[in-house]
Amino acid sequence: MYNYKPKINIGIVGGTGYTGSELLRLLAAHPQVEIKVITSRNDAGVSVSKMFPNLRGILNIEFTAPQNNSFDECDIVFFATPHGVAMQQAKDLIQKGIRIIDLAADFRIKDPQIFQKWYKMEHICPDILENAVYGLPEISRDSIRNAQVIGLPGCYPTSVQLGLAPVLRAGLVDGMTLIADCKSGVSGAGRKAEISSLMAEAADSFKAYAVASGHRHHPEIEQGLKNIAKHNNINIHFVPHLVPMIRGIHSTIYARILPEALEANFQMLYENFYIAEPFVDVLPLGSHPETRHVKASNNVQIAVHQQNDLLIILVVEDNLVKGASGQGVQCLNIMCNFPETMGLKHIAIAP
Repeated sequence: MYNYKPKINIGIVGGTGYTGSELLRLLAAHPQVEIKVITSRNDAGVSVSKMFPNLRGILNIEFTAPQNNSFDECDIVFFATPHGVAMQQAKDLIQKGIRIIDLAADFRIKDPQIFQKWYKMEHICPDILENAVYGLPEISRDSIRNAQVIGLPGCYPTSVQLGLAPVLRAGLVDGMTLIADCKSGVSGAGRKAEISSLMAEAADSFKAYAVASGHRHHPEIEQGLKNIAKHNNINIHFVPHLVPMIRGIHSTIYARILPEALEANFQMLYENFYIAEPFVDVLPLGSHPETRHVKASNNVQIAVHQQNDLLIILVVEDNLVKGASGQGVQCLNIMCNFPETMGLKHIAIAP
C-alpha cells in the first residue's frame, strides 16, 4: 500500500534529443509527477509540442533559457544533455536540496582519471562523484532509494551487466574471459547531424565500430561487473556494432563455465535471480529474444544457452527506454517511494 504525497515537481535540462524526448513521453503520462520546467539554450520559447508533435494536447510547456533559479520549485532534475553538463550544475542544485538523475556519463565512472581518459574532460566535482549512486535498479535498488545524485548506466552497460549478473554473483563462470558482442540501432548515436547516422549511410549495412580504440562504455561495464562479482578478477572484450534499425540493443554475451559448475542449472539460476524484477523477463529454455519484442517498453528479455563449457546469454532492450529514459523514471519511482512500475507499464509495440 502506497500513500502518495503531492505530485513531484520535475525539471529537465536539455530534452531536445532522443533520450530527452523519450523522457518527456514517459513523464507526461506519469500520474505522480509534474514537469515544471525544461531548459534549452538554443530553443527557448519553442513549444515542446511543436518540436515533438506526438505530445500535442498532452504537454503544454515551452523550452526556457536556463537561469540560476530555473529549478527552485523542483524536487528532482533530470539531465538529458551531453556529457559534462550535469557536473557543472550539480553543486548548486544539491545545495538547494534538489536531487539529480543524470542520463549522461558524468556520475557513472567512479575514478575521475578514468573518466577524463575516456570522455576527454576533467571531472570538476569529484566529491559529488564519490557519493553518486549508479542507477541500475536490479543491482543498486537500496542505494538508489536515498540517493542525492544518480548516474544512469549507459545503454550497452545495462544489457551486459543484467546479462552477466546472475552467474557472476554465483561465481560460476571465468570472469577473465568474458566477451560481449553488442548491436545497437542508430538512435544510440543521438539526435545530431552526422554522416554515419544518415539513412543512406546506415541502411542496408552492418558494421562494428570502436574496435581499435575501444568504446567508452567499456570501463563502465568492467566497473559494474566488478561490483556485481564483488572482486576485481574481471576482464571483458566488448565490441559494439551499428545495425540499420532505429531502436534496440541486442547483446550476445559469452562466458566460460568453471569446471565445477558444468552441471549447474543456469536456466533456473536466471529465473530465480530475476523472479521479483518487474522489468526483466527470463525467457523459456531455448528462446531467442528479438529487439522488436521490447520496443518502446522498459522491459529486458534474457535467454540462456549452454554449449558444452560455454554459456551464451542473449539480452535485448530498448536503448532509449530501459537503456536510458525509462531506467531514469524507474529510479525516480524508487527515490520517491512510488510503485516501481508506475508510468512504465507500456507494452512493447509490434510490428
